[in-house]
Amino acid sequence: MGHPEERRLTLRETFGLTSPLSTRAREIAVAARGDGAVPPTRFDATSLGVFKPRLSVPTWLGWRPRGGWLPVTNLSNRTPTPIEEGWSVRRTQIRDFRGGTLTYDSHNGTDFGIPVGTRVAAAADGVVLRVSSELHRGGLKVFIDHGDGLVTTSNHLGRALVRPGDRVARGQVIALSAYSGLDALVSFPWVVPHVHFNVWLDGEYVDPFASDGERALWLHGNDARTAEGGEPAGFCPTAWDEARVAEAIDACRDGRVRAELSQTRALDRRAMDVLFQQNYFPARFERRVPLYASEHARDARLTLPFVRDDYARVWFVDEPRPR
Repeated sequence: MGHPEERRLTLRETFGLTSPLSTRAREIAVAARGDGAVPPTRFDATSLGVFKPRLSVPTWLGWRPRGGWLPVTNLSNRTPTPIEEGWSVRRTQIRDFRGGTLTYDSHNGTDFGIPVGTRVAAAADGVVLRVSSELHRGGLKVFIDHGDGLVTTSNHLGRALVRPGDRVARGQVIALSAYSGLDALVSFPWVVPHVHFNVWLDGEYVDPFASDGERALWLHGNDARTAEGGEPAGFCPTAWDEARVAEAIDACRDGRVRAELSQTRALDRRAMDVLFQQNYFPARFERRVPLYASEHARDARLTLPFVRDDYARVWFVDEPRPR
């Protein structure tokens, strides 16, 4: 997978148009108008703040900073708009972990700005429990359970190189990046192509970077880095609570989705499908049911989800670029 020819993606892979057009058209309609349970996406003039043409155009053309610096183009919003009110790309009440404004209202992850075709890696040992593509919710995605209530998801991918059930090691290549998803179609080329990286702890979105008094989930603290030799390893699958998973499915208002969730036989994959629905479509549920019997503390277990030959550590793009 290291040869450039092996990293070339088609336009359909790049923008996430690999499913039937009828399916994609329905997803676009949900994003624009909602569907009764899912509110429409909200945006206004402040949304133009996500445009970064001086960085986006070179990155679309394959540019990456020298020295292994990985651009972070958006951070998690520490004062998020409730997703039940609709996904908001506005910038009305925002604060990242540093107290800065490198984020927007509903942003719940870390955006790594990288050229299309970049290798995406597992941030820790784990098992792949879901690979899916929804144009209006992050395009092609890979979901990995790292045990002890910790899950990571990589969004806007172009090509997955793993399947559900695969065991993966820290630093193992799991996908090629792109900018699949509806947001790329409406913002090309003014938004930087990126991987939107989510971290869930006990099913809830958490910021892997630490504010004062917190512990970072990165092995190297807020000076996050890609995997080096000798990193701590090991994986014990999460102990899902089957009764709570069933209760969460019963709480789903959408009969079609509820039936689909019930048909998944393996408990771990069924639990991950439920988490996907709870976190990407929370308005479909009457109430949120936790899927774990016990709570898990923040623990430093992750490295940056890329290959060290490509990137080494992070650069926040609202700060001067390191030399």
